[in-house]
Amino acid sequence: MNLVQQQLRSQIKTYVWIIIIGLAISGLTAFPLESELAWLTHHSGALPVTMQKWLNTIYEAIRQTNQQYPFLSYGTDWLAFAHVVLAILFVGPLIDPVKNIWVIQFGMIACVLIFPLAFIAGPIRHIPVFWRFIDSSFGVICFIPLWLTYGSVKKLEKLPANSQSMSFLSSGL
Repeated sequence: MNLVQQQLRSQIKTYVWIIIIGLAISGLTAFPLESELAWLTHHSGALPVTMQKWLNTIYEAIRQTNQQYPFLSYGTDWLAFAHVVLAILFVGPLIDPVKNIWVIQFGMIACVLIFPLAFIAGPIRHIPVFWRFIDSSFGVICFIPLWLTYGSVKKLEKLPANSQSMSFLSSGL
């Protein structure tokens, strides 16, 4: 494997690990929402008053819901599970980025779809505009390493076929 191939594989590996770790953290932090929000509302003094009020509203809604209807939090448990499963999906591009470029494309499409979800469902669910922008920012933040990964995979794809076949398994995940 030549230096260009090594550099491209290293870039791809780094970007994909950023996506995997981001998805895993996002998923795992969706399980303890009530305790996280309790901590956040207690330490939100530096935030703008509008955001403090919104966080307090969310915390109170989740606290009351968990007291009276704990089974509703099962929905966020499934959301958390989906993030973890999506993180696992990105192992494919670690193993063979050229063959699994579709996973990167899937991720970029998902990032773009965050915007219509936030700006169509947001008003229906009475989500403040500033929070819809925060939600949408995750699409932008995640799209960047995906786009960089996509570009690196396309460059790797153009290299001679016999040198592409070496997967990340042989060089370690």
